Amino acid sequence: MTYTAATAIAVVATVVLDLAVLRTRLLRRRAFWTAYAIIVGFQLIVNGVLTGRHIVVYDERQITGLRIAYAPVEDLLFGFSLVAQTLMWWVWLGRRANQRPLARKPTGPGSAPAAPAAPATAPAPSPRPGEPDQR
Repeated sequence: MTYTAATAIAVVATVVLDLAVLRTRLLRRRAFWTAYAIIVGFQLIVNGVLTGRHIVVYDERQITGLRIAYAPVEDLLFGFSLVAQTLMWWVWLGRRANQRPLARKPTGPGSAPAAPAAPATAPAPSPRPGEPDQR
């Protein structure tokens, strides 16, 4: 499988995951695209350095050949999938944690009524130095 094909699958899977599976609708939010624009800027700098200095070299047969700041467009699209999915899972797990029901008390036949809570009392003041303890 080429890097281009793997990237296309990752992007489609990311969009489906957001809109149909996790339903975070992150890709429809202006805040996501604003944050992503900042991330892409740094991604271009890092990819430009790594690929421009030939620290990372791509097999030209595995990519489309289209590049932005020395980086293959596939890198940008794959980076989009990584960033978007990280945020989608974060939002989804956060919502799920906030929706967990509190522990339920048993109800129904045979369950004992809950005992009333003991009233809260203030602790007795400690004795002053030289006074006897009257607790």
